[in-house]
Amino acid sequence: MSATAMRAAFVDELSKANRKLRTLFDARVRTYGLTLSRARLLMHLANAEGATQAELADALEMEQPSMVGLIDALEKMEFIERRAVEGDRRAKAIFLTEAARGEADEILAFASELRQQVLEGVDEKDLAIATRVLQQVTRNIGSAA
Repeated sequence: MSATAMRAAFVDELSKANRKLRTLFDARVRTYGLTLSRARLLMHLANAEGATQAELADALEMEQPSMVGLIDALEKMEFIERRAVEGDRRAKAIFLTEAARGEADEILAFASELRQQVLEGVDEKDLAIATRVLQQVTRNIGSAA
């Protein structure tokens, strides 16, 4: 296989895997009344409560207006609450509500199970190499943007 064909095959397989993984994950989180983006935010907050909207947008690689929309939606669902940040009247820290903590824990558990399932049979050394390759691809995409 030529280098060009190999690159095309890699990107094609990466796209297929991403689409299938998103579809599986999205189907599961819909049972909680969530979208993929909302579930990602809940999972992140489960491990990083108190982050500001700007920090969350940066961590999840989203534009701030999109993050505000997600936060607004989760606030309406009573899954998160905004709290003032001491020393900055404009900034708001985001926290999970008690109701959302259980949901977030279930989603985190499902995500862990899903990772286990989709990586079944993948050698740890291959996984380490694949991770490094994907990190480089991510950097390259960032440079190209």
